Amino acid sequence: MRLIVWIISLFAGAIPCATVTSGAELTAARVLESIDAGREFLLTRQKQDGSFDAGNNLGHRSGVSALCTLALLNSGMEANQPQIRKALQYLRRLPEDEISQTYDISLVIMALVAAKDSSTNDLPRIARLASRLESWQIREGNSGSWTYSSPGGGINLGGDRSNAQYAVLGLREAAEAGVEIDRKTWERIRTHWTSQQNPDGGWNYSSDGQSTGSMTVAGVATLSIVEQMLVEDRKIGPDGSPPCCEPAEPNEALDRGLRWLANRFTPLQNPGSGTWLLYYLYGVERAGRLSGQRFFGQHDWYREGAEVLLKVQNQRTGAWVGVGLYESEPTVASAFALLFLSKGLAPVLVNKLKYGPPNPNRPGHTLTDDWNRHPRDARNLTEYLSGRPLWPKLLTAQEVDLSKAVAAKSVASLAQAPVLYITGQDALDLTDAEIALLKEYVEQGGFILGVAGCQSARFEESFRELTPRLFPTGEGVLKKLSFDHPVFRSEFLLDPEGLELWGVDAGCRTPVIFCPEDIGCLWHYWSRLESANRNPNLRAKVIRATQIGTNIIAYATGREPPNKLDSQELANLSSKTDRIERSFLQIARIQHSGQWDAAPAAVRNLLTALDQSAGIGTNPKIRHLPLSDTNLYRYPLVYMHGRSTFELSPAEIEGLRTYLSRGGVLLADASCGAKGFDESFRAAMKKAFPATPLTRIPVTHEVFSAKSGQDVTRIRRRVNSSLPGQAVKSQVLEGEPYLEAIEIDGRLAVIYSKYDISCALERQSTVSCEGYVPEDAVKLAINLVIHALSQEVPLPPELANPTP
Repeated sequence: MRLIVWIISLFAGAIPCATVTSGAELTAARVLESIDAGREFLLTRQKQDGSFDAGNNLGHRSGVSALCTLALLNSGMEANQPQIRKALQYLRRLPEDEISQTYDISLVIMALVAAKDSSTNDLPRIARLASRLESWQIREGNSGSWTYSSPGGGINLGGDRSNAQYAVLGLREAAEAGVEIDRKTWERIRTHWTSQQNPDGGWNYSSDGQSTGSMTVAGVATLSIVEQMLVEDRKIGPDGSPPCCEPAEPNEALDRGLRWLANRFTPLQNPGSGTWLLYYLYGVERAGRLSGQRFFGQHDWYREGAEVLLKVQNQRTGAWVGVGLYESEPTVASAFALLFLSKGLAPVLVNKLKYGPPNPNRPGHTLTDDWNRHPRDARNLTEYLSGRPLWPKLLTAQEVDLSKAVAAKSVASLAQAPVLYITGQDALDLTDAEIALLKEYVEQGGFILGVAGCQSARFEESFRELTPRLFPTGEGVLKKLSFDHPVFRSEFLLDPEGLELWGVDAGCRTPVIFCPEDIGCLWHYWSRLESANRNPNLRAKVIRATQIGTNIIAYATGREPPNKLDSQELANLSSKTDRIERSFLQIARIQHSGQWDAAPAAVRNLLTALDQSAGIGTNPKIRHLPLSDTNLYRYPLVYMHGRSTFELSPAEIEGLRTYLSRGGVLLADASCGAKGFDESFRAAMKKAFPATPLTRIPVTHEVFSAKSGQDVTRIRRRVNSSLPGQAVKSQVLEGEPYLEAIEIDGRLAVIYSKYDISCALERQSTVSCEGYVPEDAVKLAINLVIHALSQEVPLPPELANPTP
C-alpha cells in the first residue's frame, strides 16, 4: 500500500500591555472563528420582541438594538434569517418619536440600509429619519455639528463630534439608499470639521481639549465621506470634459488627520483617552476603509487591531468587555468589536499602486503625486460596484506602497487585492526590484490595470516597455483586444465605437489590461450625490467610464474577491514554494499537442498548499513530460490540463495505459471549463479505455470527505449562462462537486473535472472562467491528491503469485 500520513493543520480579560504579536500569526480562519463566537454571544442577548438587552444603556434601547442588528448583518447574517427578521421588525414597529436621539436615529438608518431587505420597503422610514437628522443639524454657533437631540430639544450640550460623526454615517447610508440629502448639509459638515481641527491635525470631542484617537478617526472618516459627496464640477468644458491633466486640489485637513494617526496609532488604547477603546477601533475601521489606507504610518491597522480583539475576547462566552459607561456592557462592546472584525475583513477589490522616489522631507510620501492625480478614482469605482447587484455588499480600495513591499521582500501586500491599478502621466521609472515584485504578483494570479492619465503618451510608452519584463520572453507584448474578448461583455455590453483596450494574454486569462484613455479621471467625478446642475455630457462620460471599469474589474475578479486575509494567505502559500526543503512528493505535468501550459503555476501552488496545509512533504521541482516518456513511472501522480483541442498519438495512449496499470494516477481538468479540451480529453480516454467510460464520482465517496483532508461535499463554482452577443451572465453557486473517474482494479486511476481547477490554483477567477473558486479549488485538489496517494495498488500477478 502507498500511504502518506498527513496532518491537517487548523487554523478574556483586560487589554494586555505587551507589544502586539506579529501579524504573521493572524489567519482568516482565526478571525472567522472569533466572529462566529461573537455573533453567537450577541444572539443570546436578543429579547423575545426582537430588541437587544441594552444593560445600563436603557436610554438608547433602539440605538443598541440597531447597533447589534448592524453588527450581525455585517458578520454574515442575512435579512431573511429568523433572528434578523425579529430585529428588523422591532426597529420597524418602534414609534418614530421613541427613536429620539441622534445616535439612535443614525444607527436605525444604518441597520435598515444594511439589511437590503427586498421584502419590505424601508425607504420611506429611512427618509423620514434622515430628514429629522438634517433638521437637527446646528446652524448657529457650532454650525455643522449635532448634539444628542434637536438643538431645541431636551439634551442640547452645544454639539459634539461624537454625535456629529454618527449623524454623518446615518446620512451617508440614507444617501446610499436613494434619499436625497441637501447639498448644504454636507457643506456645513465640511466647514465644521475643517474649521475645528486642532493644530496638531487631530480632533477633540467638543470645543476644548486635546486630540483623541476616537475623534480623529471620526474626522478622517467624515472628511472622506464629504469628499465623495461634494464632488466639485469645476473647469468642465462645454463637451463635458473635466480638467484631467491638472493635478487634483489637495485635501489638506484630511492629510493632516492621516498624519496624526500615522504618528500616534496604537490598537492597545484610544490615544489621548483612557477609555472608549472598542468605540475607537470601530472608528479606525471606518477611517482606514473610507480613506483607502491599509497602513497608518507603519501600522497595518486591521491586523494589529484584530490581534488585540482576538486576545481579549472571552473564550468561553465569545463576548468582549471594555472600560467605561457604555463599553462595560458586553452587548455594546461586542457589537463594536464585531463591526471592526467583520467590516475590516471586507474584500480589498483594488490596490492603487503608490510608486516613485520617496520624499526625504515627508516620510511615507513620494517626491511627486503623479501616481495619485485623481485621488478618488479607485475608491469611487469600488463604491459604485458595492451598490451593484451580484457584487459583495462591502468592497474596499486602498493604496499600496511599492517601496514598502520591496523593502519587505514580499508580494503579500500587493496580493491583498486581485487588481493592481497603475496610473500616471509621467513615464514609469521602476527599479529592477520593483519590476520583479510586479512580475511575482502576476505569476501568483494578480491582475494589473494600467490607465494613462491625461491620455499621456509618456506613460503609455513606459507601460508598454514594462509588460514584456513581467512575462517570459516574447509573451508580454500588449496587443489590442478584439471585441469578442469577454471584457467587452463581462457585465455591460460596451459600445466598441471609440474604445481601445490593450492586453497581454497568458495562459488562462488576460492578466494585464491597458486603457490609453483616462477613465480614472472620470471615476474621480462619480458621485451618488450628483449635482442637479451637472453638465449632461460629463454625466454621460462618467457613466461610460464606470461601465468600462466595471467590466474590467468583473473580468479580472469574477465578482468574487477573497477577503483581505484569505488573499494574503494564498499569496503566502505561493511565495513559500522555493523554501520547501523536504523532498518527498513530486507531480509531473503532462505535455500534449494543445494548450497544455495554460496554468503554469497550478501544480507548483498545489504542491505548496499540500506542504503548508496538509503536512505532506513535497519537492517543488516539476517535470514536463509527454505520456510516451517512460520517466513518467517515477511519479505517483501526473497532472494534465489545457484550454484547446488536442490529440494523443498511439504511443501516448499506450504510455498512459501502462502508467495507470502500474499504479499511477492522472488528475486532469479543463482550464476555465474549455469545451475543446473537454471533448478532446473524453475522446482520448475512450481510445485508452474503450470498455471503461468516465463515470461521475458520487458525493458520498470518501474522496470528498474529511478522510481525504476536508469535507468538500459542498463547494462553490462559477457558472455562465450567457449567449453569444449578450453580456456575460455569471454567478457563483454552492453545490456538490462534479468529478468523473475511470476505475482500474477498484481505485480511481483517472480523476477528471470538466470545470476549472487549474486556473483557480493560480488564484485566477475571471468572470468568464467556469469552475471552482480559488479557495475551494485548493481544498478540492488537496483532497484529490491525498486520496490518490492513499489508495491500495494491487501487486502485479507475477509478484502476487510467485512461482515456487
